[in-house]
Amino acid sequence: MGEDGRLMFVFPGQGSQYRGMGSDLHERFAVVRDTYAEASDVLGFDMRRLSFEDPASEIDLTRNTQPALMTHQVACLRAFDEVTGGGVKPVLAGGHSLGEYTALVAAGSLSFADGLRLVRRRGELMSEHGEGGMLALTMDAASARPLADRFCCQLASLNLPEQTVVGGADADLDALTGWLAEHQPRKRAVRLVTEGAFHTYFMVTAARHFREVLDGTRFAEPQVPVLSNYTGGLHDADPAAIRTRLFFQLFNPVDWVACLATALDEGVTGFIEFGGGLGKGETPAEKRPNLESIIRKTLRAADREASYQAVINGATLEEASGGQ
Repeated sequence: MGEDGRLMFVFPGQGSQYRGMGSDLHERFAVVRDTYAEASDVLGFDMRRLSFEDPASEIDLTRNTQPALMTHQVACLRAFDEVTGGGVKPVLAGGHSLGEYTALVAAGSLSFADGLRLVRRRGELMSEHGEGGMLALTMDAASARPLADRFCCQLASLNLPEQTVVGGADADLDALTGWLAEHQPRKRAVRLVTEGAFHTYFMVTAARHFREVLDGTRFAEPQVPVLSNYTGGLHDADPAAIRTRLFFQLFNPVDWVACLATALDEGVTGFIEFGGGLGKGETPAEKRPNLESIIRKTLRAADREASYQAVINGATLEEASGGQ
């Protein structure tokens, strides 16, 4: 976890959800069962049923994905705290897109209940006002920006120095993909499954409605610093400034490259990722962490060393907690 214990807690974003998420920890820990019960009470539907069974195949709908992921992330964090006796504390917290909200919950800036209400409404607005799609490109932001501009698209997420996501209208993304195949065939363009061009100008209307929700939500000064996707730096401790950055986050690129650079500049020597999971397997035990590859590639590119662990299921919880 880093020789001097300078840990960053990280939380993934949309795309790391799956049916069955959290079911294993729910069976083992009362604190996890309480977390899912709290989420159900706050939102007015059975979060356990949505997350574990998903009978109507609705977990991938943005309005459901975001609160389901936050619930799993908080459940993983609470289980970790219980197993470690609350003795493992971060010096920094951050999350990718939706994960930024869970980072604020973890840092004490938002209550879990208010966080759930925020991301539920955020997901609803992103779905209602969203259109277009997203495309992952194997190129840096400086190269991707003029290409996106040419086809009336916009940078949406800077994940790695050589991986940039752009968003735009479907026809524009198709035209961009065709141009790339003809003129730069070695560069890959992969369409992502989303309900819209998130973190682009397509989200401006959603953000204008969401601002009212942000203004009506209580934020406190974070107990540990939290990274801002919008600036790539640390959130100002002032709650009003946090609201502003979350407003802008909705229709501006997620600068995860800058966020991780800031984390390294802050002397972080270890990362622990909470919640979500990727992979073709259907059970929690078969999933792998969402942000691990990005974090490890970032460390190699920066020629830096830092430990990485995750808490996304029972096995990773035991490993991260050292078998405590």
